Amino acid sequence: MAIRVLTVDDSILFRTVIKNEFAKISDIEIIDTAANTREAEDKIMRLNPDVVTMDVEMPGMNGIDFIKSFLPKKRVPFIVITSSPTRAFDAISAGAVEFMKNSSSMDQFCERLASIIRFCSKANVRSAPVRPISTAPQTPITLSAARTNSIIALGASTGGTDALIEVVKRLPKNSPPVVIVQHMPAGFTKMYAERLNKICAMDAKEAEDGDRLRPGLIVVGAGDFHLRLQKDARGYYVTSKHGEKVSGHCPSVDVLFDSVADAAGPHAVGAILTGMGADGAEGLLKMRKHGAYTIGQNEATCVVYGMPGVAFKIGAVMKQLPLDKIAEEIISKVR
Repeated sequence: MAIRVLTVDDSILFRTVIKNEFAKISDIEIIDTAANTREAEDKIMRLNPDVVTMDVEMPGMNGIDFIKSFLPKKRVPFIVITSSPTRAFDAISAGAVEFMKNSSSMDQFCERLASIIRFCSKANVRSAPVRPISTAPQTPITLSAARTNSIIALGASTGGTDALIEVVKRLPKNSPPVVIVQHMPAGFTKMYAERLNKICAMDAKEAEDGDRLRPGLIVVGAGDFHLRLQKDARGYYVTSKHGEKVSGHCPSVDVLFDSVADAAGPHAVGAILTGMGADGAEGLLKMRKHGAYTIGQNEATCVVYGMPGVAFKIGAVMKQLPLDKIAEEIISKVR
């Protein structure tokens, strides 16, 4: 049975092109379109779509405010389409499942959107928007002394922008360095790192080739660059280089976790969070085989139980936990 999609966009050209392109895709049906949020509310309630794609900037109420006000009434997965990283992250915080960057290539855009629709149609949608994320540093977990040989590696995709914040905002300022791959386009990762830097007790930055790691530092893999952990006589550092997609992504969680297994071995703690697909599962398994402690987010708290589900299935996960328990588990296992 085809996935039923409602497309909301004030551009009649975009609505027409999307309908025409998706007419070629057998398992997804654009059941209707809406030009504004008022039409959208009426059609969602009447047609019960499986997924809604939502433009952000529209006349009247914008897409983010609409998602925030609508989700308490009815659970439906929203995919937001925007070129603004700030608006994308705000939409996720409002309850959207995923965002997509506008693209000049309609073929590539529709192919990617179709893939996201397939996963989001099965997403665990919040019944109401979460409370706004505090911008004040939070350090309820304490660590008696910095572990200079330890590394924390985190990977996520769909639903991960908020999930990662829930983990790292609880890590103490003297936490071992954290390396992160979150599937995001180029340009979005820098602003995401800046957002983490404002929220967390730790410092955060987008990865640059050759960055040296230290306790209290979070490095976020840059969009379109593979992030790898390395070690020399001076300690840990990262490389950030262009490359072919691995497990369908660049940056790839598998690439990061594979390098962490080689560079840090038993001194690493890895966690795989919500996300569609299987990226990171094999890398986490390698980390476990090299002596690292490995964690997977449990199904109940995932937006999409794809990546952590595959990792658990292949034996890569030593302990499954709800999202709010992962930070404490990480700190309890650093050595």
